Amino acid sequence: MEIQSSNLVAKVSETINSSVANVWNALRDPELTRQYMFGTTVTSGWRAGDSITWEGDWRGKPYKDHGTILVAEERRRLVYTHFSPLSGKPDRPENYHTITFELDGNAKRTLVTLSQDNNRTQQDREYAEKNWKMVLGKLKSVLEG
Repeated sequence: MEIQSSNLVAKVSETINSSVANVWNALRDPELTRQYMFGTTVTSGWRAGDSITWEGDWRGKPYKDHGTILVAEERRRLVYTHFSPLSGKPDRPENYHTITFELDGNAKRTLVTLSQDNNRTQQDREYAEKNWKMVLGKLKSVLEG
């Protein structure tokens, strides 16, 4: 039996040979996001307190995920909550993840560190890390051409 905990944090990072400004833009640009985040359409005003939605098709199932922007510190940190109805869980705060992107770099290279909290099991955390590694790898490909 797997031990459950809401404190398991998935964490991945990727160094991208692109400026912090370009990476920051890519995190918020719907056209770029679609290219690296499984074809999703993201919508937000990108300010703390704004809603954020992701719409698309995941393995043949349409979805509309949602959350709230918590922090939008330009070129440094983007934090938002995320809930997916596809999880099968009720839309309640305890079923949301907090996703944090931290950027550290300069005009040539950026280290992107991403974390996702509220993973209930080690298996959930590993699954999240695998998915986020793919996303950051695709982000790297999009920005490095």
